Amino acid sequence: MNMVKTLRELRAAVAQARAEGKQIGFVPTMGNLHAGHVSLVEIAAQRADFVVASIFVNPLQFGAGEDLDTYPRTLAADQEKLLAAGCHLLFHPDVAEIYPHGMGDQTRVSVPGVSEGLCGASRPGHFEGVATVVTKLFNMVQPDLAVFGEKDYQQLAVIRALVQDLNMPIQIIGAPTQRAEDGLALSSRNGYLSDAQRATAPALYRGLQTIAEELRRGARDYARLIDSTQAQQRAAGFIPDYLEIRNAVNLRPAQLDDHHLVILTAAQLGSTRLIDNLVVELPRQ
Repeated sequence: MNMVKTLRELRAAVAQARAEGKQIGFVPTMGNLHAGHVSLVEIAAQRADFVVASIFVNPLQFGAGEDLDTYPRTLAADQEKLLAAGCHLLFHPDVAEIYPHGMGDQTRVSVPGVSEGLCGASRPGHFEGVATVVTKLFNMVQPDLAVFGEKDYQQLAVIRALVQDLNMPIQIIGAPTQRAEDGLALSSRNGYLSDAQRATAPALYRGLQTIAEELRRGARDYARLIDSTQAQQRAAGFIPDYLEIRNAVNLRPAQLDDHHLVILTAAQLGSTRLIDNLVVELPRQ
C-alpha cells in the first residue's frame, strides 16, 4: 500500500490504475480506524480492483466546542489496518491540500431535506461540511464506487442524495453497522468513554431494539414509544439529544402506513456524544 499526500500524486496513482483497466473503490475516513472502518475497506476490495482510502479530519464539519483538536489521530496503526484490509492507496492530505484558499472562501455544498433535523439540528453546519468535503474527495479520486457505514445513517442519506442530485457516476454502498459483543456500535469516539460509561453505553441500542420489537408487535403510538425510551435513557445516565422514528428511505417523520422504518437516536454520555440507529421492516397489512 502506498501513501500520498497531494492531489497530484493521488491523480497520478489513480490514472495508472485506470490505465490498467481497474475499477476504483473509495472509502473516506477521518482515521482512528476500528473494525467498522476495516469492514468498509474489505467491502470495497470485494467490489473494486483498486481501493483508495482517505484519512482527513475535516475541520469544516466540526462546530464550535466540538472535538476537532482532540479527535484521535493514529496514523501508524491505521496504515496497518488498511493494508491488512486490502487497501492499495492511502490519501492523507493536510488541510491546505483540501482547502488551499482557506475555508472562509470555500464553495459549500448543501443537501436540503435529508440533512435537516436529527444530527442536522443538533450540529448546525455539520452536513454542509460533510457534503462539501465528500464532493471534493469524490472529484479528487473519481471513484466508480464508494462505501459508507450505515451507523451514520443520516450521513449516508445525505451522500446518496448528493450523488443523485449532482449526477455523479458513483455507486454508493451502505455497509452494515459493526458492533461490539454487547451491542454498542463501534465508533472512534467510544474511546472517550470511562469504564463505567462503557458499561452503560450498550443500553442505547437496547432501547432501539425494544422499540423495534413493539413496532413488530403492532404498536403505532410513536410518541409513547419515544417518551418511554427516553425516560429509560435518562435513568441510565444519558442526556438524550433526539430519538425519532422515520421513513427509512427519505428520513421524513414516520407515518402510520409506512413499512420501511428507521429508529434513530443520539445521546450524551458524560462528555461523549453517541449515535445509533436500527432499521425495522414491518409486514404490509
